[in-house]
Amino acid sequence: MSTYLLAIDQGTTSSRAILFTKQGEIHAKAQEEFEQHFPQDGWVEHKPSDIWQTVLSTCKKVLRESNVQACDISAIGITNQRETTLVWDRHTGEPIYNAIVWQDRRTSDYCESIQSPQNEELISSKTGLLLDSYFSATKIRWILENVVGAREKADKGELAFGTVDSFLLWHLTDGKEHRTDATNASRTMLFNIHQQIWDQELLELFDIPSSILPQVMDSSDDFGVTDFTLFEQEIPILAIAGDQQAALFGQACFDEGMAKSTYGTGCFLMLNTGDKALKSKNKLLTTVAYRLNGKPTYAIEGSIFMAGATIQWIRDGLQLINSASETESIAEQVSLDHGVFLVPAFTGLGAPYWDPSARGAILGLTRDSGIKEIVTAALQSVCYQTKDLQKAMENDGLRPTLIRVDGGMVANNWLLNFLSNILAATVDRPEIIETTALGVAYLAGLKAGIYQSTDELAKMWHCEQRFTPTIDNKERNLLYGKWLDAVKKVQS
Repeated sequence: MSTYLLAIDQGTTSSRAILFTKQGEIHAKAQEEFEQHFPQDGWVEHKPSDIWQTVLSTCKKVLRESNVQACDISAIGITNQRETTLVWDRHTGEPIYNAIVWQDRRTSDYCESIQSPQNEELISSKTGLLLDSYFSATKIRWILENVVGAREKADKGELAFGTVDSFLLWHLTDGKEHRTDATNASRTMLFNIHQQIWDQELLELFDIPSSILPQVMDSSDDFGVTDFTLFEQEIPILAIAGDQQAALFGQACFDEGMAKSTYGTGCFLMLNTGDKALKSKNKLLTTVAYRLNGKPTYAIEGSIFMAGATIQWIRDGLQLINSASETESIAEQVSLDHGVFLVPAFTGLGAPYWDPSARGAILGLTRDSGIKEIVTAALQSVCYQTKDLQKAMENDGLRPTLIRVDGGMVANNWLLNFLSNILAATVDRPEIIETTALGVAYLAGLKAGIYQSTDELAKMWHCEQRFTPTIDNKERNLLYGKWLDAVKKVQS
């Protein structure tokens, strides 16, 4: 009897493979970082070969080091950085350009050129998204327009588009399957989230041929099997979900009104709205949370581009710290109101501002300011941006007061204390903070028959530590007011 579930968690800065037991416990994991490429200001790319090779390498490594055979794995689930766009040749499997990463802003001018009330309403009413270079559609169009011969090949049906999940599925199945799931499709700006189909009107708007698109499946579904040569055994691939939706699932936020916030490269606050696709009046996104048995569950989401990436910049760019783990003890030495604000608009501002031209700044520096204040301001920026999202949800009538958190940053107790304080909300950290991988393992386990229902999965969630507010409204509002002033100064 197969014992394990293998989650492939392909992120923005690294790829991970995690083996879970059927009880939802981590048995083994492997991780590899890969290079980020910045060809021009605001451009962000990955080499597709880096994505594929780090995924394959971590999968093999986790099996080898845990002494687990492929036959011991019930199913694979894939979760991935969303919106990142790849186009490859159907015959050779070779990408025709680097992966254009979700953070990339090269199509901002194009978005502005087609901005009109009619187009904005068309896009938001069908996709739940805003007209922005963040999403896949304009990235696909850019590749077709700028790579020599791409448009002609696409028109002949010789090219395939995919978000990272589709690209990995293609290679895992040796080109046999070209599929995605509804959560990833919902982030392309081409998918009608109400009808659950690729939308012809949107394809025409962006001049994208439907022949390049993958088949859209449930999040828990039969996506195919791995090619025998990869692991010397075929393994069923039974789940795909975008990373933030997978985290919502792993946090067992199955009931309407439940919310999670993930702190990885970016930060993503997502609230389950059940079977209703609620439209935000405050520039939040409506998205598919997951789709089971053909039935979509929806969510409202706020996206922040720079969370862990800000700390990575503090470490690698400014070289103020040697590792992210140092930030907790540094922040403990600084008062909350130290006067320094870091606005990490390195690739523009995400929700609720959606300002692609904004750029980062460190404000409020005095002769007393030093490394400790800048590092603390970097941590606080993540929490202030979460507050921006919470306020937007509140203005939509959906204020979350209990938030389940996950992602690499939430090991930092100081961060979660400040998050609870600035949100005036209870923050719960689960026993397993690898909830993105856990969520897609759960989805695969549902399809494999290991789990019978989401009710069963909800009982498997356990809180490791709860954080509650310790400051008053006066102090909270004073700090947040200064943050809003700082944001105004970087906006275009």
